Amino acid sequence: MFKLSFSSLIAAALLATALLTACGSESEPAEAEVVSAYDLFMDNLRAECGNAYAGSLTLEPEGDTMLDGRELLLVHFRECEEDVIRVPFHIEKLDGEWDRSRTWIFTRTEEGIDLRHDHRKPDGSDDSFTMYGGPTHGAADPNQMEFISHERTEETGIYRGWRIIIEPGVRYVYGTHRGGEWSWRVDFDLTQAVDAPPAPWGHE
Repeated sequence: MFKLSFSSLIAAALLATALLTACGSESEPAEAEVVSAYDLFMDNLRAECGNAYAGSLTLEPEGDTMLDGRELLLVHFRECEEDVIRVPFHIEKLDGEWDRSRTWIFTRTEEGIDLRHDHRKPDGSDDSFTMYGGPTHGAADPNQMEFISHERTEETGIYRGWRIIIEPGVRYVYGTHRGGEWSWRVDFDLTQAVDAPPAPWGHE
């Protein structure tokens, strides 16, 4: 029977350890890259903190009556904490009155980012439909994230959620998507800031 010398066994063990270490080091950057993409996305939102911008409706499903495309829309990157960023969405209606009911909340979690929709009444109390949203889903990109609605996806059998694009100094896009395609969308021009609006309803 062929026998390995003691020195040969030691060499083989060192080689195996080196190979395992090399394999582990190859997988680590991929994991780190995914994690950092979430942080970079939050940093991109945070880069606009304190600024407000005008935007417009660019896509709306047939029969949807929330907006007709002539309203003035404002996004305000208002509150930027370490792990939570609050972004109010203001709508000036055609009669000149303002709807300040909506705030998008981005929260950094261990798994990624969670998006919630904080809806309030004019007196600051919670709307009957509020704090809906979901976690990030799919590939992580510093300039674009998708968030899945598990409830709506399970209910319809079609992948549904939200898509956010943030390019500091260029554009911010918010919209819903169905089956991977935009279904409702508003675009904001981040090249020119406007005066910051008052606090959204329910916030100081």
